[in-house]
Amino acid sequence: MCSNTFHLRFTSLSKQVGRGKTNGRKAVVADYKALAETILELVGGEENVTSVGHCATRLRLVLKDEAKAKTAELKSTKGVIDVVQAGGQYQVVIGPAVADVCIAVQGLGHFGVVEVVEDEDEQKKGIAAVLDVIAGIFFPVVPAMVGGGMLKAIMAILVAVGVLTREMSTFKMLNFMGDACFYFMPVLIGVSAAEKFKVNKYVAGALGGMLISPTFISMVAAAREAGTGIALFGIPVQLVSYASSVIPIILTVWLQSYVEPFVRKHCFEAGRMIFVPMITTLVCGIAAFCALGPIGMWVGNGLGAFFDLLNNYVPWLVPTLMGAFTPLLVMCGMHYGIIPMGIQQLAATGVDTIAGPGMLVSNVAQGGSSLAVALKAKGADLKSLAASCSLTAVLGITEPALYGVNIPYKTPLIGAMVGGGVAGLFLGIMKVGRFAQVAPGLLALPSYINPEDPTNMHALICACIACAIAFAIAFAVTFVMGIEEKGK
Repeated sequence: MCSNTFHLRFTSLSKQVGRGKTNGRKAVVADYKALAETILELVGGEENVTSVGHCATRLRLVLKDEAKAKTAELKSTKGVIDVVQAGGQYQVVIGPAVADVCIAVQGLGHFGVVEVVEDEDEQKKGIAAVLDVIAGIFFPVVPAMVGGGMLKAIMAILVAVGVLTREMSTFKMLNFMGDACFYFMPVLIGVSAAEKFKVNKYVAGALGGMLISPTFISMVAAAREAGTGIALFGIPVQLVSYASSVIPIILTVWLQSYVEPFVRKHCFEAGRMIFVPMITTLVCGIAAFCALGPIGMWVGNGLGAFFDLLNNYVPWLVPTLMGAFTPLLVMCGMHYGIIPMGIQQLAATGVDTIAGPGMLVSNVAQGGSSLAVALKAKGADLKSLAASCSLTAVLGITEPALYGVNIPYKTPLIGAMVGGGVAGLFLGIMKVGRFAQVAPGLLALPSYINPEDPTNMHALICACIACAIAFAIAFAVTFVMGIEEKGK
């Protein structure tokens, strides 16, 4: 899925499979520039594109007027799997070669510098706006989290097999290297949020740095030990730690998006270089420590308490729902509302039971249903496409399988949802969570080894069993139900 940023590239998907008359599916083409030119033309030309980006499988465009895009014609273009309009974005599903297509599109124009017209009719509203903000903030940071998470997962394996011990300096060095991304999360999220809110990212990064300043941490520790408090201009400052937090800095940068333009507008031109960053830093910094930071922590703690309640009384519920309905969440971009909750829980408790386990078995289940299609289909094109999609799905990239096979033929989607739901139920009953933020696929299995107790393989064993359950049930249901190839 897109929230996973492993850029997996498989030669089999890069070969031109062609568009068969029976299955109507397209493969990724090698001529990226030609495909980029076609896409740009069909979305209304350069003048209709505000910005261009991509995730693991989708070319993400922000269009000034989506009505100008020729969506039906674009869907039938060779090299395009599908088109999804969700999260305030016009998303063209390409597959693993999307990065090359994105580079080609960006080379055809000057994107990312066009000012968004703040007209009421053009503003994204409601859930689309929220999802657009969440996706825009978290997606650029995910690779750093994946890097740190996989490093921690590999360390857990090395400790479990006796290559490393917790007393070794090598372990300690690798440990803080893996933890760095999560500890400095306010800085990374601050920079990313600044890009989304269109404010100075270095000021935003500095605001994130304030929240985890060693001096502030020492002041909090000393105040707690002495039973006293901290005040800023007479305003009480909450004695909390913002390391690994995400909501406080997002709220702070959101405030910056109002303060910075206001100061710039009312400041004389010669003084903007000095007074805009100074006033913005002062106002947003005070607000962060005295109001927004504590509010963000309370919201985060509230979400944590809610999911702790679910884990204590109905531990099977969330993994079951995520295992069954992740494909539908991905279709409408709603998974971006779940992933930050898992990140927040992981930062607060060291284990994620919200997003990771359910998404893992859901992805593997989609791979199982795609493989069933590959064996069941009669058309050579569909067989080749489904086999390739099965491999990418079990490794965590599901859009090719979802849009190229499972949705068009319906029964594979049903099989994947059944398999993912049953496997999610198993994980919930066994109370399994992941201990690192990594892409939910088979390569993520090491993240189910607890780095604090690497010899305890309960979570890893259960995760492996759940993957087998998801794959087998999805394969069996799809194979038994069969597919109707005619007219697709």
